[in-house]
Amino acid sequence: MKVTILTEEPISVYDLQQELEMIKARDGELGFRSAKTDEYLQKFAKLDSKKAADLKKKLEELNIPRLRTEHVCKLVDVLPVDSEDIKMVLSAYSVTVTNENVAKIADVIKEHKK
Repeated sequence: MKVTILTEEPISVYDLQQELEMIKARDGELGFRSAKTDEYLQKFAKLDSKKAADLKKKLEELNIPRLRTEHVCKLVDVLPVDSEDIKMVLSAYSVTVTNENVAKIADVIKEHKK
């Protein structure tokens, strides 16, 4: 059986957690790799999925130039709260963000991390 990938879309760990829950409900249990992934997510996902979705939406609404969905998902996953941490997360990508926009991102993440 040949699998064809139609699209690739970045998702946050919270979206993945929801997908695994749907698979678990459908199949009754998860496979080995899925179960290990679920175990990891239970340890490291710091927000509930509703707060994570709201944070993702608010970060996207900032309309920061060159900040794509994959960058927003990574910021939601890691939840960096100060400017240096945000710059470190974004340094993994070829994207530059002004200090003013980094401060806006930090404010939104701090608000949702409470």
